[in-house]
Amino acid sequence: MIFNELLNLVSLNKVPGICVDSRLVKAGDIFVAIEGTVYDGHDFINQAVANGAKYIVCQNRGRWTSDEPRATSHEVIIVDDSAKAAAILAQASRGNPASKLTNLAVTGTNGKTTVAFLVRSCLQNTGQKCGLIGTIVYDTGAESFEAPLTTPDCLTIAARQSQMLKAGSKYMVIEASSHALAQDRLATINFKAAAFTNLAGDHLDYHKTHAHYLTAKTKLFQALSPDATAVLNKQSAEAKKIAQKTNAKILWYAVDESADIIAHIESMDINETVFTLEYAGQSSLVPRSSSLVKTPLLGLHNVSNHLAAAGLCLAAGFDLKTISKGLSALQTIPGRLEKVSCTGHQSPVTNHVFIDYAHTDDALKNVLSTLKPLCKGNLRVVFGCGGDRDRTKRPRMAKVAEQLADFIIVTSDNPRTEEPMAIIEDVIAGFVNPNSPKITVEQDRKKAIELAVKATEKDDIVLIAGKGHETYQIIGKQKFNFSDKKITLEYLAKRK
Repeated sequence: MIFNELLNLVSLNKVPGICVDSRLVKAGDIFVAIEGTVYDGHDFINQAVANGAKYIVCQNRGRWTSDEPRATSHEVIIVDDSAKAAAILAQASRGNPASKLTNLAVTGTNGKTTVAFLVRSCLQNTGQKCGLIGTIVYDTGAESFEAPLTTPDCLTIAARQSQMLKAGSKYMVIEASSHALAQDRLATINFKAAAFTNLAGDHLDYHKTHAHYLTAKTKLFQALSPDATAVLNKQSAEAKKIAQKTNAKILWYAVDESADIIAHIESMDINETVFTLEYAGQSSLVPRSSSLVKTPLLGLHNVSNHLAAAGLCLAAGFDLKTISKGLSALQTIPGRLEKVSCTGHQSPVTNHVFIDYAHTDDALKNVLSTLKPLCKGNLRVVFGCGGDRDRTKRPRMAKVAEQLADFIIVTSDNPRTEEPMAIIEDVIAGFVNPNSPKITVEQDRKKAIELAVKATEKDDIVLIAGKGHETYQIIGKQKFNFSDKKITLEYLAKRK
């Protein structure tokens, strides 16, 4: 059997199911062997056959075909790229839902979640339903699911897109992670527009080099058709490299710099950012007041994220006035410079504690640089680094914290299978003066948060960075209930 024959069977619903996890295979299923982040599906073909797989889709790997199972109850289909084959089969099995949606994507090291939420806000503000797949949530318009991965596998994407259509959604916005792009999880999806935010040091444990990391991000834009739009950050050197590799129309955005979409910042304080949104420098296209955006999302980096979202919405056919209203309507994003406030009482520090997902040096720099000029007292930061992840960013995060914060507490993040103190020692190596009285080490994250909140005085600002929206901590291979927000509220309540 050739792949097109199998595809025809799937389109006619004559195959029970498609699996990329051999443990889930049932009698008559298709098993597609994909090389993943940790495991290679080709190593589990025998298990899939033992579980009853009728069709095996794989790449021509000599090490497996030379040891092919002797069972005769299955057929083997060799393809050039099994990840793309899985994506094609996944869409076909659901009636090709991607072709019935206006698909929008955002990629970059930082800002993806914020951009996705802003796009959804703009579309919802017009009365449209917009599905969302990203770091925090998979929202189909009918129900929401906690996101286990920023960008799920192609089978999950197709299933969620099908649910979006049933819920009446015409649009989908998705965060495209570098892992997903490298593994072709988004293959076969025709994107109307894709946005790029930035590229900073992260995921080198997987991509090995900055160049390979950029190559993964670039794949999203290389796949765009000439009728699609690439929304690119003019203030990013990497975006200019991406522009050379795409056939799509390009929409450049920048803050206070000449571009197709421009933001001119009017004011910024602890409660609000106000900026004028201009499209192609033509603010006279709409009344000036309608292009004014007022948002509780703070920071220059968030203004840039607003521009990326505006570009995606412009590419989807919405006007500047509609977009401005939608951007202004979004009040908060879980764990993204989210202000933690106690209800029922006020204390001198009630409105001065923030949690943020910042887990790279660039993200931490953006957030601390935002809070520093707004802080009348001491800027305090609590942060750690995740285990089993890119180790190179650990000392860089320390350097950023030392430069911008007045007091620092280094703690655990998600240590996973690494020793927490070993991670902390990697962080401490980045400090110029690790013995400074401004630096405290407290391995227990809960105690670290308690120390920060207790020490905070009237004009101080506290940033608890690294986990943001997450409601768990991974120690070893176990997940434990843990919420920075919940714990912060607990200690803030005791301040009354």
